[in-house]
Amino acid sequence: MDLVTLLQSVPLLATLVKSALPAAVGAGMGLGQWLAALPPCRDHTFDSATYLVCEADPKHYSIELFWKDPDGKLYQSLHNLRNAQQAAGRTMLFGINAGMYHPNLAPVGLYVERGQQIASAKIGAGTGNFSMQPNGIFYLSGGKAEIRATKDFLKRPPKVDYATQSGPMLVIDGKLHPKFQAGSPSRKIRDGVGVRADGVAVFAISNDVVTFHEFARLFRDELGCPNALFLDGSISSLYAPAIGRNDDFWNLGPMIGVFRRGG
Repeated sequence: MDLVTLLQSVPLLATLVKSALPAAVGAGMGLGQWLAALPPCRDHTFDSATYLVCEADPKHYSIELFWKDPDGKLYQSLHNLRNAQQAAGRTMLFGINAGMYHPNLAPVGLYVERGQQIASAKIGAGTGNFSMQPNGIFYLSGGKAEIRATKDFLKRPPKVDYATQSGPMLVIDGKLHPKFQAGSPSRKIRDGVGVRADGVAVFAISNDVVTFHEFARLFRDELGCPNALFLDGSISSLYAPAIGRNDDFWNLGPMIGVFRRGG
């Protein structure tokens, strides 16, 4: 664990030693294993709403997308994904759902996994959050995390290792999405991802129901992300068992898994 991550985790560690650690030990996980599995996450309060925020610098963490296992079987849940990675000798620090998907769990819009494009970008009109323009693409390219509005991405498409399209954009070059309203009655649990100017990917999931406007302001004004993308609403899920976070909705489509490099 790098020093910055350790310092950020200190307040959380104190609480977890009293709660999550005994459960981990009871499940056969020793202190060393628990520390190795500790995610770069912290509780955060902004404008009276609470969030779990996880920051992953691609220099120190591998951020990967998953949909099907090597045999072509759908993972379907973050729990299944974590177990499969554990069986392969990898420790997934945390996982989060990676955007929207069709009833057959296939990704909606651009989806790239390990350099292979599995689904093409969706640019046509439609209904729902995904089609609230501009939507955008979160991607990993050359060891760097980035978010760009879809039309901008397609003008100069980079070679990417992983990519997922979702929508709407929350923050576009430092500005909130133009359709967000401060007094909107639509309040839901939401999750999303932003990228700071220093290239750190910031994942956040709300513990309380929030508006798009509130969620976007979290990324721009509190977390320092000039670009941020909404991932999903009602089925928002984050799985980080080392800190007792076990959201485990079934029948999820694409998912994001985060691992410590060299660990």
